[in-house]
Amino acid sequence: MANAVLAQSRAAPRVRASLSRDDWIMRGAIGVMAVFLAIAVILPLYSLLSKSFEDKEGHFLGMANYVEYFSTPALFYSIYNSLFIAITSTIITIGLAFVFAYALTRSCIPGKAIFKGIAFIPILAPSLLPAISLVYLLGNQGMIKGLLMGESVYGPIGIIIGEVFWTFPHALIIITTALSLADARLYEAAVALRASKLRTFFTVTLPGVKYGLMSACFVVFTLVITDFGVPKVIGGQYNVLAVDVYKQVIGQQNFEMGAVVGMVLLMPAVIAFIADRLIQRKQVALLSARAVPYEPKPNKWLDVSMLIFCGIVSILILTILCVAAYASFIQLWPYNLSFTLYNYNFELRDGGSWTAYFNSLKMAGWTALVGTAVIFSGAYLVEKSKGFERFRGLVQFMAILPLAVPGIVLGLAYIFFFNNPNNPLGFIYQTMTILVICTIVHFYTVSHLTAVTALKQMDAEFEAVSSSLKVPFYKTFWRVTVPVCVPAILDVSIYLFVNAMTTVSAVVFLYSADTALASVAVLNMDDAGEVPSAAAMAMMIVYTSAGVRILHALLTRGIARTTQAWRTR
Repeated sequence: MANAVLAQSRAAPRVRASLSRDDWIMRGAIGVMAVFLAIAVILPLYSLLSKSFEDKEGHFLGMANYVEYFSTPALFYSIYNSLFIAITSTIITIGLAFVFAYALTRSCIPGKAIFKGIAFIPILAPSLLPAISLVYLLGNQGMIKGLLMGESVYGPIGIIIGEVFWTFPHALIIITTALSLADARLYEAAVALRASKLRTFFTVTLPGVKYGLMSACFVVFTLVITDFGVPKVIGGQYNVLAVDVYKQVIGQQNFEMGAVVGMVLLMPAVIAFIADRLIQRKQVALLSARAVPYEPKPNKWLDVSMLIFCGIVSILILTILCVAAYASFIQLWPYNLSFTLYNYNFELRDGGSWTAYFNSLKMAGWTALVGTAVIFSGAYLVEKSKGFERFRGLVQFMAILPLAVPGIVLGLAYIFFFNNPNNPLGFIYQTMTILVICTIVHFYTVSHLTAVTALKQMDAEFEAVSSSLKVPFYKTFWRVTVPVCVPAILDVSIYLFVNAMTTVSAVVFLYSADTALASVAVLNMDDAGEVPSAAAMAMMIVYTSAGVRILHALLTRGIARTTQAWRTR
């Protein structure tokens, strides 16, 4: 007995040394992640803030730039315009998305998968595409320009329509998820109490989805107020904050005022982000262990009305997409409607080239590959490491922060930080590397939360057993964690790829002649008056994103059969 105790006491230091070695490696890795996020997020934002208090020579001016901004009516009025567009677009989008989601989850309409697939099409397109389609539909020489009864599409009307199209699927995803989490027992109780359909809706349905609705409102509001593509193409003389940043930097080379507008644009996004976080903290579980899944029952009038509504919305979405596709094959609208592929000869068009398209493929591929590895590894370190709580909390905060930073503000911040002569990392400015880093950071938060959610589903006993068996954590990570989380990893990769193909605002300041991107080429060709070719390039982005989505679905299904068989009995 004494010999056994002595042997155990001698073995204990070796176990502690092994655990301590793994802990130190993980802490070192977390430190590396913290440095990366500090360089990629915190320091650029600090540079942006500092620039807003300086003059052209870099001298400190205090609040002089802000005083000048708020005393310039044309600039100050952009705040009102941006808030009006964002609030109006949010109300319309949430209303349409709620009814559409209600039809998908609470009715028995046929073809739900088709309607859902059509509703998600706007995610595959840059925000410039609906604006270009609206020019062909409702512009001065549009197909149905009389529909506006004398009103111009070049202004708030066009911006709102374009933003509703672009943000609709984002709201639909959130609201559909909220409506899917329903306990059938509540509706059975309402029927037993003889409550009317209307009262059941207001006392059971709406309270059950209120947090989802609020979250969707904040997401749509943030997307609209920070969007650059739609108002740039179809806004006309109607100024908004995101376009003001572009005009100050590209048009006037006034970087200091651009920094001021960027900070002003950052405020509503941050407020919406904080409000969303606070509301989510109050959210409680909607389904208990005894909950009964809700299954909609046939209702003739409800099903018919929902089918008509979904059909109308789907037709409108497809119309905007098909008009852009049609415009890309037309010789010269509206004078020569003959079919041509000339618009796809981007080399002969001002502002575009096939090189830009292939650059986008390269950038999206690197973003998906490197971004997935960095984000999933970072999420693993934050979620599975032991101790170091405050530092891990700091890294978690830096991982969440990009969600509140508009793309165009992040891109402007990267100019001030990486284009500084004193920055040793300045050599990556206007290279493919900075485009990849900026895009990863811009879409970091959603990917990080996806990875964390997947990791939380894994019991901590996996790591505990590995430690007791003296298996290094990186072997457990590679042999157990990664195979289990393959679906989430693939979801993160496709999310990063598609968003890298469609993003405009985050990269519009950072490209060079050698690293021009397809989404930026759409903008440049539209500015140069090459609208048909701009539509063609936008459709190339849609075709590519859709093709990769289909490939991802097939790949996911194949990999799931080999790595996720344990999930089925």
